[in-house]
Amino acid sequence: MRFQIDHDWQGNMSLARPRVGESTKTYLLLLLCLFWVMLGLIGHAPWKSLEATNISTIKTVLDGGSLLAPIPLFQTTIDTPPLYFLTAAASSLTFTPLLSIHDGARLFNAVWISITLLMVGMTGRELWARGVGRHATFIMIGTIGLVVGAHSLSPHIALLACCATAFYALALAKRRPWRASGLLGVSLGVGFLVSGLLPLIIIISTMSLLGLLFKPWRTLSFAKVTFTALVIALPIIMTWVILMWYQQPSMLVDWLKLSIFGIPESNHLYFFNILIWYAWPALPLALWALWRFRNQLLTKPRFQLMLVFFSVSLISIGFLCTPRDVEALPLLLPIVALGAGSVEHLKHGAAAALNWFGIMLFGIIGFLVWLGWFAMMFGMPEKIQLRMQFLSAIDAIPFQTLSVGIALLLTCIWVFSCLRLRQTNTATVTNWAIGMTFGWGLLMTLWLPMLDSAKSYEKVFTSLTKALPSEYLCMNSLNLGNAKMQLLHYHGNIKLIPVSSTQALNCDLYLIEDERGMPKMQPNDKWTLIWQGNRAADRRERFRLFQRHF
Repeated sequence: MRFQIDHDWQGNMSLARPRVGESTKTYLLLLLCLFWVMLGLIGHAPWKSLEATNISTIKTVLDGGSLLAPIPLFQTTIDTPPLYFLTAAASSLTFTPLLSIHDGARLFNAVWISITLLMVGMTGRELWARGVGRHATFIMIGTIGLVVGAHSLSPHIALLACCATAFYALALAKRRPWRASGLLGVSLGVGFLVSGLLPLIIIISTMSLLGLLFKPWRTLSFAKVTFTALVIALPIIMTWVILMWYQQPSMLVDWLKLSIFGIPESNHLYFFNILIWYAWPALPLALWALWRFRNQLLTKPRFQLMLVFFSVSLISIGFLCTPRDVEALPLLLPIVALGAGSVEHLKHGAAAALNWFGIMLFGIIGFLVWLGWFAMMFGMPEKIQLRMQFLSAIDAIPFQTLSVGIALLLTCIWVFSCLRLRQTNTATVTNWAIGMTFGWGLLMTLWLPMLDSAKSYEKVFTSLTKALPSEYLCMNSLNLGNAKMQLLHYHGNIKLIPVSSTQALNCDLYLIEDERGMPKMQPNDKWTLIWQGNRAADRRERFRLFQRHF
């Protein structure tokens, strides 16, 4: 299985011999990636926006729930196959003596993120030239849309790792077809087990369209790559499907219906629009590449691959996904790969402008983070302290030596990168990656107690749990969304029974969520208020717990 491929373009675009040794650059890259990957994985409770449903699913696995089809509390259908939740639960069990359940589970994200960054770097090198892989990795680290999703308990980061592996395998298919077949097959199988049909649709559609539309891909060798990959992936996929069919066939059918027909409207415009900020700074680099190589877009295999993968991903995600930022992660892969190849071809003025914009942006972010931390620690400036206390609902934060030490180290690294006398195109993307690591690192060290206070439900639900009577039958709830019920179950091990405003209450405890602007229901005289509370930083939302006396 061999391809004949012309590598002259790699020779023409090869970089000049670097002054710093390759091993030194590799170590620096690994150190930067380590900081970016690890900061933010531990040290905070699950946050409602991305993690409530997933931590509930992991808790059901740890509590003895189904390993084949884990589901969150108050849900009867699965969202995705189980692999992400099983790995997170296993990681949680491994680190539970040292870390909380959510921190231990979140640590396995480091594996998925590392795979993603490795595959992105290898794709850049394979598609362009030696040295471009570092550009691709730095650009990926610097993208605004990746950082939050990558550090949250969410199967989307596992989906991204599988799509990145498949993307690299397709780039490798012409030069190393057998190796590409194995990687492609594994990415298809594992992608299905972590995210269902979406990765299969993206990867298989990309392979099919490449062969149908472009002659360089319409070869017997690439057909063998495709066939071999499907043969490898099929047993992985069918093992779970067959087990589900024999043990829980109705749940399997419901999941398939929901996966195919669950999103009736098109969300393509939403995902296309958010790329303006979501894919920064990869997007302007990719646009420059499209212009510079405009005459080669439909004739060179590397451009064909990137354009088809992006188009297929956008179409698939638009039809199959809800309009949430984290769903757009696979769109970053072709944009980053395209942008990485344009770094060495940027005009000096454009590179300098992008570099100075990054310096100004992350400089302002860093200054504000340090200023807010200083105000909370020392009480000055007083207006900043009062504002920080209002937003976080914390009067003071403890001095944490490790967190401050990491923040100082990141600040020194960022300042050093900004003060280097010789600024090059390569330094531009490097500075962006360092700036993103610097900004994210400061938030996840200096501001983490305040962010957790503002976004977490741990304190309020722990307070509710302590106020419970020693004996009670059950607890009804009104107006409490699924995410909050799941977090209450996680923090307090309480399984609520939701009711509507027209239903009779059949429990002796009754939890109401009041929100400003919504009508309030006051129970009759048989009920006594035994607890009320709210998240300290949330002035709109309040919870009240009543007990019925017979």
